[in-house]
Amino acid sequence: MVYIFLADGFEEIEGLTVVDLLRRAEIQICMVSITGSKQVLGSHNIKIEADELYGESDYSNADMLILPGGMPGTKHLAEHQELVTLLKLFNKEGRRIAAICAAPSVLGMNGILQGKRVTCYPGYEDKLQGGVVTGNKSEADLNIITGKGMGVSIDFSLRIIETLKDKKTAEKIAAAIQYI
Repeated sequence: MVYIFLADGFEEIEGLTVVDLLRRAEIQICMVSITGSKQVLGSHNIKIEADELYGESDYSNADMLILPGGMPGTKHLAEHQELVTLLKLFNKEGRRIAAICAAPSVLGMNGILQGKRVTCYPGYEDKLQGGVVTGNKSEADLNIITGKGMGVSIDFSLRIIETLKDKKTAEKIAAAIQYI
């Protein structure tokens, strides 16, 4: 199971593209609201309903944790101490974490990017403390996958699929959505 954490002000394309493409790849993904309500308001006033609230799952068997960017969604993710503790634990155990746009800053500010090749939305590079910032569309280094922003949401999602399944599955999904 993969968990994507949603906060009010998340970037809708970054969150929902990941959910859509992983489901097409038959990867179980659960949208988790950290707001206390299943209804989450995106950064462009699009309301979505999460599958569950933070704390309703046991994340111990998760295959990956994912953070979409957007503002003020990224700020809210960074302020959620239980989520930050979970991210630190996953990193310590070498388990998979992915973040896109401004959200890699949550990882950087919490010592999760040490020595790893990473990317983010321009202007957030100084928050990727300890990371080796490349500026590439997406990066995968050990247990961390990062994406630059909304425009690379498909690339980011396909990189996650390739990591969780295989390159053939990612290529199949890319072809099916005409991203070839």
